[in-house]
Amino acid sequence: MEKIKANVMLDAKGLACPMPIVKTKKAMNTLEAGQVLEVHATDKGSKADLKAWAESTGHQYLGTLEEGNVLMHYLRKASQEEAVERKHPHIVSNDELEKKLQNNDNIVVLDVREEAEYVFNHIPNAISIPLDEVEARLHELNKEDEIFVVCRSGNRSDFAAQKLAEKGFNKVVNVVPGMSQWSGVTASINK
Repeated sequence: MEKIKANVMLDAKGLACPMPIVKTKKAMNTLEAGQVLEVHATDKGSKADLKAWAESTGHQYLGTLEEGNVLMHYLRKASQEEAVERKHPHIVSNDELEKKLQNNDNIVVLDVREEAEYVFNHIPNAISIPLDEVEARLHELNKEDEIFVVCRSGNRSDFAAQKLAEKGFNKVVNVVPGMSQWSGVTASINK
């Protein structure tokens, strides 16, 4: 396979979400518009995370190559006019979501973490649709439902919430900080 030329190489191997994005963000700040960043990661979720992050910031996600267990992501820095990081405007805390669940409010919890993360620990009755599958599986969700999107740290769920809002889902809320700090009831599939 031919080597792709990048201006800067970032080593994010061994890091879990959200660290590859945090490091990518810092590295992108040092690049000039049009330059290419190559990010090496071992976290399988990093492909969907970096693609969604690039889309939400206006930077260009070029693609990912795999070499053994290393994912090599390529991102092109946008010019200032292109790059404006968007955030989904509607957020709630873990505590607020926990109260809604206890009150049996008619809500949907959408977990956009990778399937392996979901299997070991999730909010009971949460729907599992990993971030990179959200667009293809929109038909599984109802636009009339109040949907609370959760991930490990609030990053992937932010991207998913934006994506749903773009597709006409008007009652979408991002849960922050997400499962990394969740103290409510959880379930796992392997019990």
